[in-house]
Amino acid sequence: MNTPIKYDIVKQKIKESGLENVGKASIREIKRLINEIEEASGEKFVRMEMGIPGLPPASVGVKAQIEALQKGVAAIYPDIEGIPALKNEMARFCKNFLDIDVPASSCIPTVGSMQASFAVFMTFKHLCTTKDTTLFIDPGFPVQKQQHRIMGAKYETFDVYDYRGDKLKDKLESYLSKGNIHSIVYSNPNNPSWICLTENELQIIGELANKYNVVIVEDLAYFGMDLRKNISTPGQAPYQATVAKYTDNYVLLLSSSKAFSYAGERLGVMVISDKLFQGHYPALKENFGTDNLARAIVYGSIYALSSGTSHSTQYAMAAILKACNDGTYNFIDDIREYAEKAHIMKQLFTDNGFQIVYDKDEDQDVSDGFYFTITYPGFTGEELIEELLYYGISAISLSTTGSTRYGLRACVSLVNRNQFPTLKTRLETFKQNHPVK
Repeated sequence: MNTPIKYDIVKQKIKESGLENVGKASIREIKRLINEIEEASGEKFVRMEMGIPGLPPASVGVKAQIEALQKGVAAIYPDIEGIPALKNEMARFCKNFLDIDVPASSCIPTVGSMQASFAVFMTFKHLCTTKDTTLFIDPGFPVQKQQHRIMGAKYETFDVYDYRGDKLKDKLESYLSKGNIHSIVYSNPNNPSWICLTENELQIIGELANKYNVVIVEDLAYFGMDLRKNISTPGQAPYQATVAKYTDNYVLLLSSSKAFSYAGERLGVMVISDKLFQGHYPALKENFGTDNLARAIVYGSIYALSSGTSHSTQYAMAAILKACNDGTYNFIDDIREYAEKAHIMKQLFTDNGFQIVYDKDEDQDVSDGFYFTITYPGFTGEELIEELLYYGISAISLSTTGSTRYGLRACVSLVNRNQFPTLKTRLETFKQNHPVK
């Protein structure tokens, strides 16, 4: 078969990789395989497997971090609770862009949202003697389940595809009514599907959190990136959608990586509701020496993982947030590039027989953004990812994310606009070689 990447080279590299099933490989394993195929073939892939930023970092943060380093903060351990400037600006940011009130004390910097989620899961595992299970609204970020497996923590999961809108209530209650769920986890906008939970769905989740006394862990790694609405004006609607409007049982995970393109410095902020931050849970005392949730998370789990996060990066994040709060930096203008590329790329795929898997948020078309999902008639997701390697196109299988749908997650960030003609040609060849019956 005539393929853009020589068939024998791809076949050999797959064999050498030792992967029994390429479609079930992790993101890092896919990345390594493609690197080897590129080197052997001399052909550059259209790379959509890695969800990493493709834009320059926010310059206001770079400037502030350099100044902090020049002042010598690299020699000083940061306070584990975070520097005051960052905590204060994050509290302002929550008011200006989420329309929620949180005290600065409950805004805790972490080594990216990855450390934040790990610390939360480590703590919640011991939150209540009668509740021992996390519920994931999938599809979701695979590493969060890996964190559970590492800890030996229990979790349950369901694919939200067939349970949008009012159907979500009965589905959630089927789990919560058993009494073993301590927390619910989801990302919004969602990695990998790019669906966004609606206000109706968030209200359902929040009200059930109150009814069953469970904590909602809302991963806002892609803050503001649902560009169907512009949240860029501080203190004015519309705001980033959040379950925090409907419950006090929440932990929000915010990241500098995507919205501010500051991924390399590994900084996120955990925002805990004041109710939880001040809350007391007797079951915590055995493992953490305190029954106060705030002290258990900060001085127990976070401290055990890393005694604070990068000192200079906290000054960078504080400066970025201040500029957003003051209205001197519009971060939405920068990240709009992702949506524009996604719009073009989705069209290229659908013009050549591909279909969008997660295509609706209730009655609205899903937003263009950092990710989109694709499938092709006659292929499972695992089969499709391997087949596309011969066409110089990479992605990851939805099956690795808790999805029950056939298809792939594609990330637009590392695809340059000058690759669009190549992508078009390769997709046309794929369609010719795999005509839809």
